[in-house]
Amino acid sequence: MLAATRYSLQGLARVWQEEAFRTEVVAFVLGLLLFLLIGVQPVHYLIFIILMLLLFCVEALNTAIEELVDRISPEISTVGRHAKDLGSFAVFCLLCANGLFVLWCLYDRLLG
Repeated sequence: MLAATRYSLQGLARVWQEEAFRTEVVAFVLGLLLFLLIGVQPVHYLIFIILMLLLFCVEALNTAIEELVDRISPEISTVGRHAKDLGSFAVFCLLCANGLFVLWCLYDRLLG
């Protein structure tokens, strides 16, 4: 357990170096503050937290893919570019899911 925790914290330290991840953490905090401000139901907090944790996971996996591609294939290659693009697309999909959920919560709370 201690070794796994140490490895996870090292992974967090590595992904923290990515500007995209730090931006997502800020969005998470702002989303929670927005939810507090508009007074969403507790289940919406849970869904938002789960969606954001999934986003953090996919961002970490995308960073891992980028690291591996850069290490294995430092030259520009179609396969490497595709791998990076697919990881980026996965992050984009979760960003869209999170954004749609926040918009739905705003609509439900303010106009619904």
